[in-house]
Amino acid sequence: MDKSSTQEKSSPIVVGLDIGTTKICAIVGRRSKNGKIEVLGIGKAESAGVTRGMVSNIDKTVQGITAAVDIAGTQSNVEIRIVNVGIAGQHIKSLQHRGLITRKDLSSEISRKDIDKLVEDMYNLVMPPGEEIIHVLPQEFTVDNEPGVKDPIGMAGVRLEANFHIISGQVTAIKNIVKCVNKAQLESQELILEPLASSESVLSDEEKEAGVVLVDIGGGTTDVAIFHEGIIRHTAVIPFGGNSVTEDIREGCSVMRNIAEQLKVRFGSALAEENKENEIVCVPGLRGREPKEISVKNLAFVIQARMEEIVEHVYYEIKSSGYEKKLIAGIVVTGGGAQLKHLTQLIEYVTGLDCRVGYPNEHLAKNEFLPKNIYEDLQSPTFATGIGLLIKGIQKMEYNDVVQTPAAAVKAEKVKYTDDRKFGLLGKILESGKKFIKDDIKDEDFLK
Repeated sequence: MDKSSTQEKSSPIVVGLDIGTTKICAIVGRRSKNGKIEVLGIGKAESAGVTRGMVSNIDKTVQGITAAVDIAGTQSNVEIRIVNVGIAGQHIKSLQHRGLITRKDLSSEISRKDIDKLVEDMYNLVMPPGEEIIHVLPQEFTVDNEPGVKDPIGMAGVRLEANFHIISGQVTAIKNIVKCVNKAQLESQELILEPLASSESVLSDEEKEAGVVLVDIGGGTTDVAIFHEGIIRHTAVIPFGGNSVTEDIREGCSVMRNIAEQLKVRFGSALAEENKENEIVCVPGLRGREPKEISVKNLAFVIQARMEEIVEHVYYEIKSSGYEKKLIAGIVVTGGGAQLKHLTQLIEYVTGLDCRVGYPNEHLAKNEFLPKNIYEDLQSPTFATGIGLLIKGIQKMEYNDVVQTPAAAVKAEKVKYTDDRKFGLLGKILESGKKFIKDDIKDEDFLK
């Protein structure tokens, strides 16, 4: 097999679908030759049918998914059929469990099949009524009473044990997400917990090894994931986010919701002390009424009160995980809410831990075919979950050694470019079967 077909085999096209409270985002991409993520297209639509991370209106959510997927499909010039979907919401729970298997074949080494069997057994755990397991994440393994083994593949042993981090969610919430995806004429390859996805796009392996807390502040929820020694130790979803702040501004400053959102984005700050007393923002009045004057410092007081509450919730999760003293890398905050001014200072003040904003750009390969403004947008913390879902989907397909098959993320029959060198990104993808011809696609159509 030549080098190009090996590369092709290892990099199928994958789609990440982030169904958030404020936006629905579809990102199409694949792994580039240098191992980074090459984004081929991105679609964004307003999310009107999701409340606090959970679907509250099927039809509106389907409309949003369809709109986002159509934009991403047009931009990347592929027909999207299968997506990796993010899941969040207050119903998410996590628990620790231990499992073991006794191997019958003593002459052979421990293989991936043994680990897969151990993981599969965990999915058969009896859960409380109405709950379903979403993820089973192995932590340390024990081989014949030898603890602390991180990767037992290739070892000799009879008794294989492991600690597992198990994430579960409400059956109805999971079914609603799957129903929305199916109604949009799509199929979900995998449901992925959103904080796990975000961690893939903004955390480095060194940070996960040292001990780090990922805090993803979205519109409806704040997701928390704690890592130590490269292993996930704790996950939680807090039912407050950027929308809670907007609602507080709406009530506290007596303005319309869209004005409250603009005030938060343009003038908002998480620390009132950082703002001057005499800074005033003028808001237009309703239907000929007098304009309203709002003090930027008062606005910051409203925002700070809610952000302190969210950070206190996060700090409670850190303390209850038992890893508070082991977090050398501190806190990484991402998501749309991470763009709030002075937020890192507030988090450091409340928790006493170092804090930085996580941007998903370190995993992104430069893509000259994407318009510059879209490539710059992608580096915003807002897209951390979407890019993380894409990375998780690619990892899953590489783990299963999947080539671009009929069950893969795209139906690529439409892909044929007029200039193979220029559009080599997607042109190389399919040696696994048919030839793809569509001569009426013009360069300018693709770049619109």
